[in-house]
Order: sequence, then structure tokens, then C-alpha cells
Amino acid sequence: MGAIRVVVANRHRLMRELIAASISDQPDIQVVEEIQEESGVEDAIDRTQPDFLIVTLDRNSGLPDFCRAILQRWPQMKIIAIAPDRNMTVFYWASLQVKSNQIEPTETGVLNALRGIIRPSARIQ
Repeated sequence: MGAIRVVVANRHRLMRELIAASISDQPDIQVVEEIQEESGVEDAIDRTQPDFLIVTLDRNSGLPDFCRAILQRWPQMKIIAIAPDRNMTVFYWASLQVKSNQIEPTETGVLNALRGIIRPSARIQ
């Protein structure tokens, strides 16, 4: 398995440098890019194909809007958002799990499925 690839995107240069320095010492982690502006994040992801994105957590402690867009475009991406002023760090990831079962091919089968009463007849791969 290759190194864990990380993009560090933080408006404050000192935070970017501290984060990059602290994780760069790890033999299994590679900082592939450091960027200052959120507007450059998508280009950096396209170019470097990182596993993780590390960003500054907004004041509202919610998922930053641009991170929501990143997780929609790259659902495999993992995001670590850091709020040093509040001693808080949040880990975000997207999850999509698609499941299926064959149902009885009758009116009752369809109605049961609509009602959440699913009696699988066979599992679909």
C-alpha cells in the first residue's frame, strides 16, 4: 500500500506549515500540496488525487460549504477540519451503500416493498 496522500488547505500560513510539518515526519503520509485559498482546492484534488484534505473548520462548526461540494464530487475523499481556536477537530466522509433484493414479482410484492415489508426472493449481486 502506498503513502496516504494529503492536501493541506488553510488560509493561515502558520497553520498550514504546522500541520504539514507534523504529518510529514510520518513515513506513511505524504503532503502532496499546500494551498492557501479554498478556491484552489478542487484543482489541487484533480492534480494530486489525495486521500485526505485538511482544512480550517469554520466558526459555525458545521461542514464548510466547499467541503460538501468536494464530498459530492469525490465521495471517496476524507476531510479533517481543524479549529485550533476552539481546540476542536472534525472528521468528515461520505458514505453510499447501495443494496438490492429481488422481490416477489406481484402486486403484493410491490405493495409490500412500498410499505417497507420486504421479503426477498433472491439476493442480487
